[in-house]
Amino acid sequence: MERLRVEFTTEPFDLDEAPAHAIVAREVIQSAELDAVDVGPFGNTAEGSADAVLTAVDALLRKSLAAGATRVSLQVNVIEEEGK
Repeated sequence: MERLRVEFTTEPFDLDEAPAHAIVAREVIQSAELDAVDVGPFGNTAEGSADAVLTAVDALLRKSLAAGATRVSLQVNVIEEEGK
């Protein structure tokens, strides 16, 4: 099965404290069955199986929008396996 990498940000930004939608997005990604999760103030990255990443992206979109995000930017890439 393919592996995927997702990179995402949620908006609006707040430089003073993390808004609720950013906290929810971070919790979704950190609790998902993903590998190599990297959460930062201006962008987040996670890798995992295609099923795990797509399930996490669905939850991320639903929960962060419900928590007040007005925009979610994301990019999903297929990770090439060695030898292919």
